[in-house]
Amino acid sequence: MDKNFIKFNNKPILIFKVNDTIAVIDNDDPTGIKQELYDIASVYFVTNKLIDHDSYKQPKVKPLYPHYPVNIVLLYCRIFGLGLFRYLKFKDMAQQIYILLRRPLYIQYKKSFKKDNFIFFSSNIWKKEPETNQIRAEFIRFCKTDTRITFKGGFIPRSDGDNYGFGKELNNEKYSPKMFSKLSAKSKVALNNPAVCGAVSWRLAEYLNQGLFVLSFPFKIELPHKLEQGSVVYFIEETVEFKKVIDTIVDNPNEHELIAEKGKSYFDTYCTPMAQAKYIYNSVLVK
Repeated sequence: MDKNFIKFNNKPILIFKVNDTIAVIDNDDPTGIKQELYDIASVYFVTNKLIDHDSYKQPKVKPLYPHYPVNIVLLYCRIFGLGLFRYLKFKDMAQQIYILLRRPLYIQYKKSFKKDNFIFFSSNIWKKEPETNQIRAEFIRFCKTDTRITFKGGFIPRSDGDNYGFGKELNNEKYSPKMFSKLSAKSKVALNNPAVCGAVSWRLAEYLNQGLFVLSFPFKIELPHKLEQGSVVYFIEETVEFKKVIDTIVDNPNEHELIAEKGKSYFDTYCTPMAQAKYIYNSVLVK
């Protein structure tokens, strides 16, 4: 651990050095790069490289492939060791370890694309993202009313009691991260809705790994390899298209399996930890 970067401890920022080259991985919400880190880095990777944000158009900024959080508590402790006690307050360290332990361990899922007409979708109601809330609510309503679908999930009630009028879409059952992943893996369709500030949901990578049919709204971010319509995910523009998509995949299982299989292949090629590490390492070395 380098004391020059103490203020970034336990932040969604990774600062590391390959040989004498400093690189940064910014996993924060896409509100702009950290300019002081950009200035010292040779490469500045971002999880959500917004297409229309000037801050991300700077030449050293590179996009990352989709990825998602997993339990790395042993790796976390092994890398930083006693430095955790030197640079972090005990409460902060304990909270971070608790968060890591609740996540599922990383596995590379086996290929399995045949699914029952079961859909699991559960999410929070976000205070500052009304568009996302509306998309999620309409998906929940559709799944509940379509008699072909066995649905599980709904909105998690907000702790402040203000559920923004989505009372009929609420689900009082909460799911641990491990149970969430288990139920998601059984789902016929995984909805990838717009996330905070235009980010792509971090669930996207997990859905691809699980070999799911991903239904998505257009991305606002750049990926190292652009995803085309119907190749890795199935893109729609409006919520009224939910029915058309479900009609298609229920009546034509082959199309469902084709897109799910391409999504899994994309993950296995570009998004595994080893594939991401190679992409990052090679990008740092290229002058």
